[in-house]
Amino acid sequence: MVTSSLPRLKKAVGPPANRNVNTDHLEGEMHPASTMAPAPSSTIAPPRANQQHMQALARANEVRLARAALKRTVAAGSRNAADVILDCPWEVESMPVGELLASQRRWGTTRSRKFITALSMSENKKIGTLTKRQRMLLATALARKNSQPLPATA
Repeated sequence: MVTSSLPRLKKAVGPPANRNVNTDHLEGEMHPASTMAPAPSSTIAPPRANQQHMQALARANEVRLARAALKRTVAAGSRNAADVILDCPWEVESMPVGELLASQRRWGTTRSRKFITALSMSENKKIGTLTKRQRMLLATALARKNSQPLPATA
């Protein structure tokens, strides 16, 4: 039998000795004060805030569905990512560049990350915050990578 040179710790029972805690309610039935009190009425959202919350959810759902449809068209090849970057429709304004690039056929997160970092950009950069110069740089590099002609600019 192997004995340890470490002192044995005593199992703590009850509240710490340095606190003034009433322990009378610990034996037997539950103390009435230990039950959870109902939330004050000020934490319940007013109807106007609830309506605003529902509108925000509806808007988020609309954007999510529009992005999914756009990503499907990019994946199918009906629309190329360079066009989307140059046009910047409303549904992609807050979409990260990496997410759009990864939606292309045979592109994943690794290929997108390598492509974007080669251009000294962040994959998390939102498409709507790209400058015109960054859009052109990205679209030109995409067209070169995909061996496609550069989309017409407006």
